[in-house]
Amino acid sequence: MQFLTAPDGLRLAYDVQGQGAPLLCLPGLTRNMEDFEPVLDAFAHRAQVIRMDFRGRGASDRGDPSTYQVPQEAADVLALLDHLGLDRVTILGTSRGGLVAMVLAAMARPRIAGVIFNDIGPEIMPEGLAYIMDYLGKPPRFKTLEEAAAALPRHYAPAFRDVPSETWAAMARRIYRQEETGLVNRYDPALREAVAPAFAPGAVAPDLWPLFDLLAGAPLGLIRGAGSNILSAETAARMRRRRPDMEFAELADRGHVPFLDEIPAIRVIETVLEQATR
Repeated sequence: MQFLTAPDGLRLAYDVQGQGAPLLCLPGLTRNMEDFEPVLDAFAHRAQVIRMDFRGRGASDRGDPSTYQVPQEAADVLALLDHLGLDRVTILGTSRGGLVAMVLAAMARPRIAGVIFNDIGPEIMPEGLAYIMDYLGKPPRFKTLEEAAAALPRHYAPAFRDVPSETWAAMARRIYRQEETGLVNRYDPALREAVAPAFAPGAVAPDLWPLFDLLAGAPLGLIRGAGSNILSAETAARMRRRRPDMEFAELADRGHVPFLDEIPAIRVIETVLEQATR
């Protein structure tokens, strides 16, 4: 793991492994680079896999909650690309990471070689937003990683089925940290304060379809969990109508978000990466 100092002084954690075309992995709202361990396993021998923790998450510094916003996170991504001397990258964006990719299309479209959206699109289901606000910023209900791993299958049912126990154990390790007093979230709880206005009843969501359309000419991929409460089947279908060339996989027995160890998900990533480097 390495660190980049952002212009406002925060240290941002990132990791670079592998050889080949650059694949930048951007995590979800409360998640971190470790979610992309399956991608690293599958692609490090054929791609330069770059993973980063957004500010306030994972190993990155916590700062002013007002900066925990998608445009700032997009600016942090550009700072990382400049730091690494990369002109263009293919982006694999999970949930929030996919929103950052769309904002980057407006900020720096020439630097995007391709985008793979992991269970996210220009519209977000209201029930998914309500679910996020139900847990965001609150202490974990579990005392140990083992307890969390045992409870996660029930917590994520019925959207997730047939998930190996070792996958749940890895997920628990990625989202929680064990301390003497119990588990803690691996993100700044002030993230709730930062995003609450956007999730409030009556809040008007920004129209992200024009940003999606700015990706015209770039290879695209979409991975959707069939049981997702964030990306509806209707939004996914609309994305595909606008981009009929977009690689697509809908994963049975998966919700928000797929683990990215699923064979169809790996194939989507592989295809888009190949298209982006031709």
